[in-house]
Amino acid sequence: MSAAAQITLSAVALGITFWVVRLVGLRQLRSKYALLWLVITVPLVPLAVFPAIVDEAGDFLGVNYAPALLFSFSSLLLLGIVIHYSWELSRLESRTRRLGEEIALLNERLNDAERADDGEDES
Repeated sequence: MSAAAQITLSAVALGITFWVVRLVGLRQLRSKYALLWLVITVPLVPLAVFPAIVDEAGDFLGVNYAPALLFSFSSLLLLGIVIHYSWELSRLESRTRRLGEEIALLNERLNDAERADDGEDES
């Protein structure tokens, strides 16, 4: 890896890490999502600074082309993120449906109470 590519990758990894921490500080990103993104970006910093780690890990795991190891790891990580977001979306959809049903029931009770009050005023 060239020195320019190494510096660029290091700057990007550090930039993303600091950006996620800043978003948490501003309360624009929930801590559980920040933790998820920090788990992704923090390991990129040493890998960007010391690319020989990737080569040694590839040799240790028997991968001839070290970037394929990073691609495989990234693909599995993204699969995990998609599954997590799908699970969370399913939970939120269920909660939203339940809240909608409860609101409809409360509105019906309110309408019944208003009709009952209107009937009492006329007598």
